[in-house]
Amino acid sequence: MPIFNQWPKIYPILDASFIPPTGRAEFLRRLGCSLAEAGVTLLEYRNKCGSEAELLSDAAILRAAMPAGQVKLILDDRADLVEQIGFDGVHVDSGDVSPAEARKLLGPDKIIGTFGGGEAFVPDILQTPANYFSIGVVYPTRTKQVSAPPIGLEGVRHLRQLAGPTPVLVAIGGITPLRAAAVLAAGATVLAVAGGLFRQPDPAAEFRKWMAELG
Repeated sequence: MPIFNQWPKIYPILDASFIPPTGRAEFLRRLGCSLAEAGVTLLEYRNKCGSEAELLSDAAILRAAMPAGQVKLILDDRADLVEQIGFDGVHVDSGDVSPAEARKLLGPDKIIGTFGGGEAFVPDILQTPANYFSIGVVYPTRTKQVSAPPIGLEGVRHLRQLAGPTPVLVAIGGITPLRAAAVLAAGATVLAVAGGLFRQPDPAAEFRKWMAELG
């Protein structure tokens, strides 16, 4: 059974750096509820610097605020915690478990995402049992430290040509509302957005704006 009949156009990435230290639980509860009401159906929670206790607490609040039947939640890195926190999948990259190991751990029904490549695909990555492959960075970004140059629209087109029509390609890096439609037209299936949403005063309202502009 497919995970989505149609993958969502926008994939919010909630990095822990966007969460204020004061009033953290209430902030997350309000944010999760507002994003679910705005129509978010896929969201990644990423916490690379906090403690495991913080991660578990944040995840529990998000899961309660974003109903399992409505929103699929992805945990960054920690495939070993996905089942415990009731999330729907994991995003793994170099240094984490491999997509094959994550699939073996989580079974056939969880979402597995991984980094697909920048100027070219990571060797043999499209043959792994991942559901989606992130590509980029497409444009310069402040959210994630990267050393490779942005690939731009031509890079997205090139990777789509290499991949063929079937693989789900998630474009990452510096995507704004003005750039979004062009990145999708170049071949991305989904747009991953972090700062473009979560640096705004009202991320749910910003999400609605993006969706309205994309049609």
